[in-house]
Amino acid sequence: MTENWSASESGVMPFPSGALVRGRGLRHPLPPGPTPTFALYLLDKQPPSTEWDARWLRWPDFRLPKDRREARLMFEEALTRAADERVEVACAGGRGRTGTALACMAVLDGVPADRAVAFVRRHYHPRAVETPWQRRYVRRFADGA
Repeated sequence: MTENWSASESGVMPFPSGALVRGRGLRHPLPPGPTPTFALYLLDKQPPSTEWDARWLRWPDFRLPKDRREARLMFEEALTRAADERVEVACAGGRGRTGTALACMAVLDGVPADRAVAFVRRHYHPRAVETPWQRRYVRRFADGA
């Protein structure tokens, strides 16, 4: 079992289940402290390789995931692994795509879909989930969107 993040670390968001996931922007340097054991990268282009296990979800900036079924599977994997691993979810800036993914993960963790964006804005970043279509995607996520 891996030591998890501390809830007080920058970018770490607590989920109702107690899982902790760090969101961040890849434009910024890796924060000090422990590195992830698993990461989900939300980018249009393949991310650089890492020393930790990582998945790449094709997701253009300011848009939605290219494959929504694959997105759901990856969000489920990240949330499951966050129970006992240091999981990071990241896009270039760390707000739009990262916030949207965290909001969908919150829905999977029991947050009502119509409250998931507010939950992420309160617990992760006040400007997370940037576009109207990202907000709509989160609201419809519980229905299998």
